[in-house]
Amino acid sequence: MQASTAPAGPPLLTLQDGRATLTLNRPAHHNRLHVQDLLALLRHFDALAADPGVKLLVLTATGRSFCSGFHIGDFDGEPAAPGGPQLAGPHLFEQTVDALEALAVPTLCRLNGSVYGGATDLALACDFRVGVAGMALRMPAARLGLHYYPSGLRRYVSRLGLATAKRLFLLAEEVPAEELLALGYLDRLVAPDQLDATVQAIADALAAGAPLALRGMKNSLDEIARGEFHLSRLREREALCAHSDDLREGKAAFAEKRAPRFQGR
Repeated sequence: MQASTAPAGPPLLTLQDGRATLTLNRPAHHNRLHVQDLLALLRHFDALAADPGVKLLVLTATGRSFCSGFHIGDFDGEPAAPGGPQLAGPHLFEQTVDALEALAVPTLCRLNGSVYGGATDLALACDFRVGVAGMALRMPAARLGLHYYPSGLRRYVSRLGLATAKRLFLLAEEVPAEELLALGYLDRLVAPDQLDATVQAIADALAAGAPLALRGMKNSLDEIARGEFHLSRLREREALCAHSDDLREGKAAFAEKRAPRFQGR
């Protein structure tokens, strides 16, 4: 992935062949997220959700770090977000991460460097995470006197387990890349010069799947992990795929020993 040549500012969205890439773009400040950045991310998520041509999203950043989290200076006196003060500051951050998790398309976080604070949850909201050797993670909420927002705590527990969540939140220790892989926070850990190739391989695997099946199973798996699933909804998604053109195409391609051409319907 080429480094951004755009001036530092809100996250940048690019689209190419069904792959969306969102790039955090404040490298001089370790890509910390300001209120205006969160609002930009929400707008991008809305646009991606409305675009049927998008097959997957890659979230990444410029510079040496992935992200240092929410800008501490925006905790107090930040401009009110549209919709009222309940969206400002940390509540807006929670809404932004939840919107990322709720995207129907598969999501992949390209962790080009270390990740701190709320950005650890932003990455965790993605379906897959690829990190580079030498990176680290730290969640300093307890050292700031901050009780983390509820959906972030739920995401940590449902995806990493209670013991790991307690270690990361309560001890607030820096965790190196190798341990992040062992804990399941990272799906892949690679040398920096292998990052793009590894992200591309995962993106290619996702792009090869049938969109209806991918989106349906992503949604169902997330609901099961949260303990919020209803069997009727899972059955509806199952039936939608069972009667889809994609399944007919997948079966035909298998019989003809060729790559399927899915249309997402």
